[in-house]
Amino acid sequence: MPTPRSLRTAAVWAAVLALGLTGCATPDDAATDAPGAPRASRAPDRVEPLKAKPEPALPATVTSADGHKVTVRDADRIVPLTGSLNEIVFTLGLGEKVVARDITATFEQAEKLPVVTRAHDVSAESVLSLEPTVVLADTTTGPAEAIEQIRDAGVPVVVFDPAKSLDDVSPRIEAVAGALGVGKAGAELTKRTERRIGEVRADIPAGARKKRPRVAFLYLRGSASVYLLGGRESGASSLLEAAGAVDAGKESGLRKDFTAITSEALAKAAPDAILVMSKGLASVDGVDGLLKVPGVAETPAGLDRRIVSIDDGVLLNYGPRTDRVLKSLVEQLYGDAG
Repeated sequence: MPTPRSLRTAAVWAAVLALGLTGCATPDDAATDAPGAPRASRAPDRVEPLKAKPEPALPATVTSADGHKVTVRDADRIVPLTGSLNEIVFTLGLGEKVVARDITATFEQAEKLPVVTRAHDVSAESVLSLEPTVVLADTTTGPAEAIEQIRDAGVPVVVFDPAKSLDDVSPRIEAVAGALGVGKAGAELTKRTERRIGEVRADIPAGARKKRPRVAFLYLRGSASVYLLGGRESGASSLLEAAGAVDAGKESGLRKDFTAITSEALAKAAPDAILVMSKGLASVDGVDGLLKVPGVAETPAGLDRRIVSIDDGVLLNYGPRTDRVLKSLVEQLYGDAG
């Protein structure tokens, strides 16, 4: 079947980050258990907060991505409704003020917080029961009725555009910091993140810059028989290109976010390596299972069993841990190449 409409664009973004729901605990568990899975240099399931805890300078008035002008007067009880927003708030040093999480916020510091949303399934009642002073959401967060219910209760809700590339990392961090009245911390975190990403890019082997590997991003959910090939809008292109690789799906002419995997599409993409999420790989029983997906075994990547696996909760977050994602991608693609 072609890609369902529910998996297109915004929905896919929520789904890929919520893939961890098919397993328990953290994304590392599935990656370790996947038969035949490569042992990736995976990002630790912890965030690294700034050393100094910032004190919010409030009130702060910002324009929400959905057009609302929002004034935040109190940041003592923060509810981020996505895993990536939770990650930013904790890394800014405001973790002690967070009172809830999305199911995709799997990092250690947040794991004991109550879950109030699962991807697009926000529970307004659960959110309001925690008496939040500010709620943070993405334009993909929903249902819209739940967001409006929270607003109607008098709680400031700030909505942000999701980050889909490396260029979005700094503006997103600064936007969240600005809404919470910690602009100085936002500038510090932005500087740290940009420096670390730059250091990883500078360490890409010289040989890789001359012969750029073609890498296909596959979204897998074996339990639901969903096998998709990422195209121009999948969100992986920016990471792959930063790692010195070519996005094989994009290069083969796929303009959409995802398309159903076919032997023909994979043959045209001709990837030298395949990028997958760790739980997605586990859902098809590891590398051996992935090679049974039609067309995969016949690609150069399949013939060489060259599979790159990165944790679900960080791969497409484009945030404070993106340098670790990029480093893992580079290490798995190039190994000890010089």
